[in-house]
Amino acid sequence: QDDELKYTLKRLVEGLGATREAARPGFSLALAQVLQAFEEIPLCSILEQIKEKHDLEKVKKKLVRNAAFGNFFGVMALFQSGRLVKDRKALLESIQLLQQLTNHQTHLRDLPRKTLIDITSEVPENVFEEVLFDILQGDLSSAFTSPENLHLLLVGMQKFPGVLKPKKLKKLFGSSTVVNKENVSRLVELLRSAAKSEKEDKKLPSVVFDLLQVALKEGAFELFWNEVVENGLLNEKSGPVSYMCYRLLGSALPLLSLEQLQVVLKGKVMLHYGEHVVATQSPQGFKFVAEMEGYIDTFLSGCDDPERQLAVMMGFSTLTHQGRPVLLSTSRVVRHLQAVALQKYICWLKDMFLRPDLDCCLDFSSNRQKQNRQNADIAQQKIARLRRWIIHRLVNITESATRKEESLVMDIARFCFFHAFFVAKKKNSQVAEASVLPSEPLNERDHTETENYFFGLLQTLNTLPVLGDTAKAAALREKHVHGVTADGKLWIFLLVEYANKLLSTEHVKAVKPFTKEQRDIWERTLQSVKSLQKKENKSDSAKVGAFQQLLLSMAIYLFKNQSETVEVLSDLLNCTEKAFSKEAKKKKKTDSSEPGWVEVMVEILLSLLAQPSLLLRRISKSVFVWICPSLTKRGLQLILDVFDPNQEQNEESAVVVMEESNKKTKSAQDTDEEGSEDSSDEDSNDSEDEESEEVDDNFRSQLMKVLQGGNTLEEDKSDEELDDEAMMALDKNISALFAEQQKRIQAKKDEKDRIRKEKILRRDFKAKVLDLIDVFLVKQAENPLVFDIIEPLLQLIEQCMSSDSDKQEVDFLQKTASIFKNSLCRSKQYCKRVASLQKDVHALVQRLVEKACKHTDSAVALYYFSASLYLLKVLKGNTSSTAPPPEPEKQSDSRAKQACQLLNPGCLNVKKVAAVYQEALTQFLSKRNSPLTCSMFHDLFKRFPV
Repeated sequence: QDDELKYTLKRLVEGLGATREAARPGFSLALAQVLQAFEEIPLCSILEQIKEKHDLEKVKKKLVRNAAFGNFFGVMALFQSGRLVKDRKALLESIQLLQQLTNHQTHLRDLPRKTLIDITSEVPENVFEEVLFDILQGDLSSAFTSPENLHLLLVGMQKFPGVLKPKKLKKLFGSSTVVNKENVSRLVELLRSAAKSEKEDKKLPSVVFDLLQVALKEGAFELFWNEVVENGLLNEKSGPVSYMCYRLLGSALPLLSLEQLQVVLKGKVMLHYGEHVVATQSPQGFKFVAEMEGYIDTFLSGCDDPERQLAVMMGFSTLTHQGRPVLLSTSRVVRHLQAVALQKYICWLKDMFLRPDLDCCLDFSSNRQKQNRQNADIAQQKIARLRRWIIHRLVNITESATRKEESLVMDIARFCFFHAFFVAKKKNSQVAEASVLPSEPLNERDHTETENYFFGLLQTLNTLPVLGDTAKAAALREKHVHGVTADGKLWIFLLVEYANKLLSTEHVKAVKPFTKEQRDIWERTLQSVKSLQKKENKSDSAKVGAFQQLLLSMAIYLFKNQSETVEVLSDLLNCTEKAFSKEAKKKKKTDSSEPGWVEVMVEILLSLLAQPSLLLRRISKSVFVWICPSLTKRGLQLILDVFDPNQEQNEESAVVVMEESNKKTKSAQDTDEEGSEDSSDEDSNDSEDEESEEVDDNFRSQLMKVLQGGNTLEEDKSDEELDDEAMMALDKNISALFAEQQKRIQAKKDEKDRIRKEKILRRDFKAKVLDLIDVFLVKQAENPLVFDIIEPLLQLIEQCMSSDSDKQEVDFLQKTASIFKNSLCRSKQYCKRVASLQKDVHALVQRLVEKACKHTDSAVALYYFSASLYLLKVLKGNTSSTAPPPEPEKQSDSRAKQACQLLNPGCLNVKKVAAVYQEALTQFLSKRNSPLTCSMFHDLFKRFPV
């Protein structure tokens, strides 16, 4: 055993200097494990073996690199064994060996110095004083000659304050402190060198962070920050040095007091960082922004002092570029704020919105912007940019903050709503939002921006989980209830109540005042909602919730788009009365021609889907989820009619309305993109227009008449016989004729362009309606109405495959196919009430298989065939009322159960269906160009072996 151990140690020591670089750390780690396991092995003897085997003086010149690494990894093995710190003699010899290895920087670079610092930081204070201090005294006294020696000194000062006292420091290098005025220039040079040596690592050099800690300990932080960092390092226009300063700023945050934070956050490093972020922005976003946000996130998560948290948030929120803060308005760091700090931060944001204080901001501009400072509107632009950021920041807090309360969320919602749609005439203590008047009145654009962000906030509130720590709130969260407060009230209802209060307040006026008709519809809506709330426990809660949500959403939307919303609200109120009236059931029995409330609701939802508002489209989808269980065949047909090509003419008028409203809300970018598409489309149509121009006989005959009227076509007269007046008159007639022709050509172009745009709008609308089909298939998979969707979906896929292959058509086809496959065919839930529909479903199976056989395209035939297999699954999964399924004798036998399930046909008429598929199989085997494929029948036999 001793021989084996000796051989093992010998092989491991030899391997430390292996020529393969990847092998050296492995031998080092193995040696460390052996030394840790066999503590009887003396470390000094192993160190002697290492020195002897990898002797730097005796080794050949070609093998100096391997020998250097052999010695280095040998010391690393002793250190990793955990025994080196306990063995003073081995420790002393290891440190001496590392000092010798520092001369081989060509091969080892700064590895020996870093290892020496690591070992020093692990030894006890008495060992450092008695063993290491004398041997390291030379390195410590030359601390200002290299970053590594300075780092060694800083580590020693922090780990062994009892040894490296101010008196001893003075003996070592002539001063009792490290950070002082005499050492500033030397420290700047050393830190620059450290930054450039570690630029590839993209992290803060350890020596810089340790120097910061020592400066704080010595009470010289302001000297360090002002002279060394801001007036020293930042003066050099170097990337690595600048990044080091930014990382030092982020790393310093947890160590600084409130006063020090305020100094740092208003200093040159912050300003330099802001200019760097703006100057290096790219479409993907600059990476260092995320790194700085990580530093802020780390500080806020580990800080328990609300004042320091607030100081950092305000500091980064006031670093502005032309009024707009550099910090992302969507930053999620606010989730770590204490409740007190969050409340104060929100109050500060609101105050800055009302009374923008640009003097407290650390604002900067680009060189070009500085040259254009004579612009008188620059201050107004800054205020507008700041207000836009603040509103977005407030809205995002409702999503990001984890310690938010209901009162805080409601406060933000009321603030956004008020400044989106209302203006305070004078101060009013009854309305909190009107208690402070804006120092700079909001213009139309400010109201519009706030309005857009408010509707984003409204969507957040509609999907917000219940807040609070009460048992009731926890119970609602378990039920996955969204959009309500802890007492069960809808967030949007509270906002409508607030809006009603503002409308009746004298000292407040609406940005877009209501007319008498609009005010009447508003009052009717509130009365209807209140009556619905009384019926909430009596009637179907889903039905009541759907109507309530839609009424309240449209009531809020009345402030944005009054003319169109009035009509929708009127229809919706009539629908509500019809749905909840006592005579509704009687009328349903007597008069089947009159549309029910579900049909009217579906029509309203379809009209809302045509609106450009994302909020209304999302609300339409969520309301449709609620009314799905009540959907009738007529209601479903209204949705399916959207995809019917025969209904295109009826749909056109609604689409045009959407186009007009879209024009008002499109951004400049969208307009530019549309313009570029139009121009390319016109270019492609130019040739067609020219052809039509050539063959326009009507224009040719008119031209002949004009020329004949001027007598220019008569052979016996020349052009010279026409006098000047006649020539002028002829020119005038010809130019008028060509002008009319040009107008006709332009009209044709405009008509083509209009048709193209309407086609795009119709396709977009159909894609939105397709979402409703998807919702129905997912939420109501067991509803028999699912069978009515199959053929329209297949026809839609067939239409898409035979139409143009532009990107929009392809996307629509993919979406339709995905819904058909995933939400319908692969759904685990299906209708269990097929007994009364057996004949219809069997007929549908036959129809689908026949269409699959007749089709020319195998891809389309596959969809028809897959639909027939889905129906087979439904029929087989239903139990027949006439013949009960046979049961196995032994219920415990799983194989018997499985066989029973396979043999049980359910509602499936096996003979009839077998004949249908037999005919299809015969066609597949006999016809050369059959659209059917082997995979279709393989799938049939695999899934339905009977």
